[in-house]
Amino acid sequence: MKFPLFLLLLTLPLAVFAKSVKKPEANIEKRKPAKNADAPIVLTTAAPNFCLFGGQSGKSHSGEAAFKAIVWKSDVVYVGQTHDKPLDHLAQLEALKAMKIARGSKIAVAFGMLPQSLQPALNDYADGKLTEEEFLAKADRETERGADFGMYKPLFDFIVQNKLRAIALGVPVKVTDKVARSGLDSLTPDEKQYLPEKVELTQHKKYNDYLKGAFGAQADKRLTVENYLASLAARNEGMGVRVADFLAVNPGYSVLVVAGNDSLLYNAALPASVKARVKDLRQASFYTETAAKCPSDMPIEHKDLANYLWYLNHPPKPEPAALPALSTATLPVSPSTPPAPGK
Repeated sequence: MKFPLFLLLLTLPLAVFAKSVKKPEANIEKRKPAKNADAPIVLTTAAPNFCLFGGQSGKSHSGEAAFKAIVWKSDVVYVGQTHDKPLDHLAQLEALKAMKIARGSKIAVAFGMLPQSLQPALNDYADGKLTEEEFLAKADRETERGADFGMYKPLFDFIVQNKLRAIALGVPVKVTDKVARSGLDSLTPDEKQYLPEKVELTQHKKYNDYLKGAFGAQADKRLTVENYLASLAARNEGMGVRVADFLAVNPGYSVLVVAGNDSLLYNAALPASVKARVKDLRQASFYTETAAKCPSDMPIEHKDLANYLWYLNHPPKPEPAALPALSTATLPVSPSTPPAPGK
């Protein structure tokens, strides 16, 4: 089951009315500082290793204890990904484990790559009413192309085992494609159901400049820049309102958002859309970046990409098999985007 690939990013909303989130008390015991907390972080290809820097300050936040402290005080945690990078998904799992310590079972995992139409099947799978095979079969009917389910399986297993909630965030590609071709006004009432009543376009200069640069590099010359930006806004706003609506009707819950790094860029995409709709929201975004070693200082070109930069030493991709596999289970993926600044 896979998802058609299209050159899309998300965009910044300016929603006026915001909903409040009840802040639960984190169930965290006082703990002694970890031994060797200041020891240099060694990046391996087997684990995320917690090499972290503040995206704005450039200050090191490395180590598991520092990571947990960030996660524990956040209502919504975003951990970015490149879909075929296994360590990105292990990083997401580490965030989920940390959230479980603080919030118990009052957690939802929101998947940007799962279309909203898959929500009923996702509910049944999270509740243990569907087997993995049954869930994948239903997802096959909703999607076309995608990433290896094995990359996401540890997250799904943790959700099922701990009776957590799951949210399908994705706006159908047929909707965003139509906006890219013909604009927001071309959508039918049925197509508009996946979007908020008003879709806001980003006013973030650095992010806008990046999107316009990406538009100039894309191959389809039939698109206009206005419709291109509107399609990104539709995708972002459609996901953002889903997270905000969940928080509004589930006070005391926290949400882990699993989405592409492009969705987090400059906090001007999905995090901005959610923040515009939820009052006093505590958020933390982690942009995952490839590195062979944990840098002593954050590279200047990575400044402001998200709240935090998380450096991971991804293993080399295996050589292509001589013969194609007969069958592989897949999950849908977000539309592809060009590399973010600093890549």
